Amino acid sequence: MEQKKTYQPAIKTDHAFRRMGAGSRQRYKVYGQRSRGRGAVSNSTGRYENQQRETLLDDALVAGDLNKCDNQTHVTVETAKSIITKNKSPDIPFAQSINTYRGCEHGCVYCFARQSHAYMGLSAGLDFERRLFRKADAARLLEQELSRKSYKMSPIALGTNTDPYQPIEKTYKTTREILEVLNNFNHPCSIVTKNHLVTRDADILADMASKGLVKVYMSVTTLNAKLARLMEPRASIPAKRLDALHLLHEAGIPTGVMVAPVIPAINDTEMEQILAAAKGAGVREAAYILLRLPREVADIFTEWLDAYFPDRKDRVLSRLKAMRGGRVNDPRYKHRMKGMGVEAAMIKRRFHIHCQRLGLNQGEQAHEMAEASTKDFIKKRIDVPAPSRKRHAEEALPDCARKIQANFYVPPHIQRKEDKETGQLNLFS
Repeated sequence: MEQKKTYQPAIKTDHAFRRMGAGSRQRYKVYGQRSRGRGAVSNSTGRYENQQRETLLDDALVAGDLNKCDNQTHVTVETAKSIITKNKSPDIPFAQSINTYRGCEHGCVYCFARQSHAYMGLSAGLDFERRLFRKADAARLLEQELSRKSYKMSPIALGTNTDPYQPIEKTYKTTREILEVLNNFNHPCSIVTKNHLVTRDADILADMASKGLVKVYMSVTTLNAKLARLMEPRASIPAKRLDALHLLHEAGIPTGVMVAPVIPAINDTEMEQILAAAKGAGVREAAYILLRLPREVADIFTEWLDAYFPDRKDRVLSRLKAMRGGRVNDPRYKHRMKGMGVEAAMIKRRFHIHCQRLGLNQGEQAHEMAEASTKDFIKKRIDVPAPSRKRHAEEALPDCARKIQANFYVPPHIQRKEDKETGQLNLFS
């Protein structure tokens, strides 16, 4: 009896082998072989780098033992000057956002935020999932920014680029510190996540919800746990996300569901089931976003299709191009989220009809954020004064920089005093 064959992603080489010195190591390009717990199947060089990297594999690795490669998560502290990002795009319903982490361990293969890792000189592939950055002083920076007299209150969105409750949040608790500051200031916010860890902060969220300051959106891409593991390897499984929505609802916290992204021929047929399951978990609002593949993300997603859905690859890309004006990505405002054409209109119609049947988004917009009146926003003066130019210049100048030649440029706010004995120039702020 013939055994049923299962699809096994294989390593494909470019057949252009090059000797590396006197050894037998050869140069390969690796596609279709995923590291355990990672979404991307490659680690191509960032678009701003002068040199292109290729993975070097010895005979053992070519044989399939990729576990010897570095698959650990590395977290680096990022020193940020500010924490609130201003947004002016007409496609998104918020003017301010906070991202406590750069990179995301969830490893969602379709994530549009992957392209931002190129600004750090890293790859949008595996580096985006393994080389993470955290803003350790995020809470202090937020407290300072909210205390400024010039600050204008507007709801802040958390999780717009990378997930605020990705696995490393369990250790560093940066998002929880942010929520504590927002709660102390009575500042409204919204959260988008894929992780059950959000229930850890139910105590803070319930307090904020009692004042009408918060909403939590859970992104549910599919109800198929196996498909979710392929697309989002380190995010909570769909059942845990629905459980999180139920627990938050029971705690009195307003919740919503994001059917995002909608991928043609992969998960587009599950939209109605996801909305029904979320409604059963107590959500009141819903929204959806069509798949976006900007810059490097298009190649990463195509490699993923080659590895796991080679039979659907052409159909997925052709249907996506039909909704993106002949391209896999349409960056134009008012088009990039919903798409265009007959199929995009059909998806939109399906979504609105089913929301109406389930009683979702009644009297509210899908992405409407929690708002509070300006009078409820508490302006707190903190004891730590904002750094002035003089004090900053004084702290930045080492001792050796206080004795320089007179023809060297000195900022105008630094006083010049020449030492009569040595003839050297001393600087004083």
